[in-house]
Amino acid sequence: MTPSPTAPQDGRLDPMAGALAGERRRLINIAYRMLGSLAEAEDVVQETYARWYAMPRQRREAVASPGAWLTKVAGRICLDVLRSARARREQYVGEWVPEPLPSRTEWATGALDDSTTDPADHVTLDESVSMAFLVVLEAMTPAERVAFVLHDVFRYPFSEVADIVGRTPAACRQLASSARRRVEAARAPLSPTAQRARVVRDFTLAWQARDINALIGLLDPDATAVGDGGGLVTAMARPIEGAEQVARFLVGRTLPDGLTFRECAVNGQPGLTAHLDGALLSVYAFDIADDRIRRVWAVLNPEKLRPWTRD
Repeated sequence: MTPSPTAPQDGRLDPMAGALAGERRRLINIAYRMLGSLAEAEDVVQETYARWYAMPRQRREAVASPGAWLTKVAGRICLDVLRSARARREQYVGEWVPEPLPSRTEWATGALDDSTTDPADHVTLDESVSMAFLVVLEAMTPAERVAFVLHDVFRYPFSEVADIVGRTPAACRQLASSARRRVEAARAPLSPTAQRARVVRDFTLAWQARDINALIGLLDPDATAVGDGGGLVTAMARPIEGAEQVARFLVGRTLPDGLTFRECAVNGQPGLTAHLDGALLSVYAFDIADDRIRRVWAVLNPEKLRPWTRD
C-alpha cells in the first residue's frame, strides 16, 4: 500500500506532516493542469509523497524547503508522464479529451481519497482549467507545457523551472514564450458567464427539439465537435467540423426515451451533462465566444467521469 501524504514509512510521527499535507492542494492544481487528468494528477502527487517518505529521516530534515522539493519532484514526474502519454494517446481509441471536472455541488463523494477536505477545493476552477485552455496545452511539447504552467500560471521563477525541466533558465523562458503565443492565438474574448450559460441552455433546447436551424444559428460557422469514448462506449470516430455538419450530426442522433440534460459547470465554465434513468452518460464542455459555440467536447469515457458519479 502506498503511504499517505502524512504517514512516513517508519511509522513515527513526522513533525512536518501538517505542512506537507497543506501542499497537497497546490500539487494537485499543478499536476492537473500539466496532465489534463485528475486520475493521473492524483497518482503523481501520491508518488511524490511516497518518494519523500522513502528518504531517510535525516535527509528529509535536511531539506531546506519541503514545499519546493515536492514541487520539483512532482514537476519531474509530470514531465515523464507527459512524454510517455504521447505514445499512449497514439494508441487511444478515438479522440482524447482532457478529463472534465465538476463544480463543488456536482462532485461525487469519495472521488478523492482525502475525506477531510471538500474534494472540489483540490482544484481551483479558474480559466486555466477551462477545457479550451487544457486543449491548447495538449498541443504543446512536454517541456513547453511544464514551463508555461509553472511560470505563467503558478508564477514560479525560471530558475526553479529550469531545475525541474532540466534546461537553462533562458531556454525555459523561450519555452514559456512559445507556449504563451499558442495560448494567445487560441484565446477568444470571454463573454459573461450568464451569457454563455444562456447559449448552452438554448443549445440544449434546440437539440432536444431537433431544430437544425436553431442549432446552426447557435454554432460558429467553423464549429468543431469532438467526442471521447475511449473505446469503452460509442463516440464519434473523428472531429466533426462546420456548423451545419455538427447540427446535422446532433439532430441525426437518436435520443433514447428517458434521456435528460442538466446544465452545470464543467471545469468552471457553463456546460451540460446527459443522464439516462438517473445514470450519467456524458459530460459536455463548450468554447463560446460572441454568443456562438466554437467547440463542443463530449466526454463519454466512463473512466473519465468517476468524479461525477456517486456510488
